Amino acid sequence: MQSLKSYLNDLISRAMAEVTQSDACNANVITSSKPEFGDYQANGVMAEAKRRKTNPRELANQVVAALNSADSPLIEKLEVAGPGFINIFLSDTALLERANLALSEPQQLVPLTASPQRVAVDYSSPNLAKEMHVGHLRGTIIGDAIVRVLERLGHTVIRQNHVGDWGTQFGMLITYMQEVVGDTKGLPNALSDLEAFYRNAKDRFDSDPEFAERSRHNVVRLQSGDPEYLKVWEQFIDESLKHCEAVYDLLNVTLTREDLDAESRYNDDLKVIVEDLKAADLLTDSDGAMCVFLPEFKGKDGEPLPLIIQKTDGGYLYSTTDLAAVRLRRSWDVQRSLYVVDARQSLHFQQVFAVAKAARFAGDELSLEHVSYGTMMGKDGRPFKTRSGDTVKLAELLEEAVSRAYQLVSEKNQDLDEAQKQTIAQRVGIGAVKYADLSKNRTSDYIFDWSTMLSFEGNTAPYLLY
Repeated sequence: MQSLKSYLNDLISRAMAEVTQSDACNANVITSSKPEFGDYQANGVMAEAKRRKTNPRELANQVVAALNSADSPLIEKLEVAGPGFINIFLSDTALLERANLALSEPQQLVPLTASPQRVAVDYSSPNLAKEMHVGHLRGTIIGDAIVRVLERLGHTVIRQNHVGDWGTQFGMLITYMQEVVGDTKGLPNALSDLEAFYRNAKDRFDSDPEFAERSRHNVVRLQSGDPEYLKVWEQFIDESLKHCEAVYDLLNVTLTREDLDAESRYNDDLKVIVEDLKAADLLTDSDGAMCVFLPEFKGKDGEPLPLIIQKTDGGYLYSTTDLAAVRLRRSWDVQRSLYVVDARQSLHFQQVFAVAKAARFAGDELSLEHVSYGTMMGKDGRPFKTRSGDTVKLAELLEEAVSRAYQLVSEKNQDLDEAQKQTIAQRVGIGAVKYADLSKNRTSDYIFDWSTMLSFEGNTAPYLLY
């Protein structure tokens, strides 16, 4: 469906061409600045009159006469104003018909791209074994909005949820499970509060050297492929994913388990990354750590900044896994690979992308893009926390949004039955959280404020929904 402004510009340009017997006319239709000037205004007649050295107001009257004879159903009336402006008033009836058509065929509102691409979009990406927190909100909402827009435009999108499902924390969790649960049968109940389970395990790890040593031993058994430990690890992952899925369902986010791009997927690739970087003569031994130094990255002191690939103890880092992920996506025949991640990771991604290009893990035809976003802040101007300073669980934040929306809906619409109140509260509460985020500048920090977010006035979801 052609936009109204584009349609009117074409219509009036044709009328100008008919009157002037010229093909090179542009009506230059703009949105009117004031209601008394109509819905739109064409000011291209004056430029055309100047070019022809004729009276612009007379030319405008001739164009209006030609348009009136064409009898467009969208136009209620036309007025010539000032030295030669044409004020355009649209028909409410025709606009209503057009709106109903858009509702019945929404695809017409967004024309398909003439150049469809294959695009990988990496977003949400929580660490498992812990519950999602408010820090995951923006990446999840923005990422899902991006993939929906890309798909609506006709692009093929490969969603990627790069979850952190591997690492030393799982040795700690397995050890704690052995102490407090005994076997895996009781694990689902023990993990009903995943955050508390993780916090208790971490407290034991930090305070008990013997527990910490057993945890490190259990990590080795897990990473060596011990079937018993892998089974427990898989159950941890499954329970963690259930927590994530509950959040995705609340937010109506389109990620599924089929979109998982787990960190463990790349375990066998990490040694190969190191070997390939050595073969490309990019790797440098820096005090026992294997690093890549590229000349374009320097610190404040002018010294080269490293991208660490392998630690002195032989362990790998996020950078190693990210390079393995870039290299894998090369085989997917994608033209763009988007990473929807906090702006504080900007330097990390700049370095990863540069190393990936230098090592030819990504060719020139693949665009690697960090879609950065700002931080959600509390009213104190600091990252959003609970009053006690703890990280806010995302599920609890969304539940509070629905609860607050329910109170507002109940006050505003007392005649609704309970089921209607619950349904509307769900839509308004979740919609308020998502809209408050998406309506802000993506790259800026913003203040999270319940009263503003759930207001029935201003640029808010409740106002738009009601």
